[in-house]
Amino acid sequence: MPDITATEAARRLSDVLDSVEHDGEHYTIVRRGKPIARLEPVAHGHGADVLDLLSRHPADPAWADQLVVMRSLLEIERHR
Repeated sequence: MPDITATEAARRLSDVLDSVEHDGEHYTIVRRGKPIARLEPVAHGHGADVLDLLSRHPADPAWADQLVVMRSLLEIERHR
């Protein structure tokens, strides 16, 4: 994963994006010598992949109840 300065990324944005899109390149954007961001291709899932993943990882039955409680608590906080 090559490092590229923020300035260089801005100057060459079109080329950098082409490299990400067509070559699958990953970049680390650096400012003042420190990594600040990563630029990488977006993963494209397929419906069948998602269904397979969901079938292998069943939902926690308590999750929906916990979600209702969390939403209630958030609503109470909003009205304080």
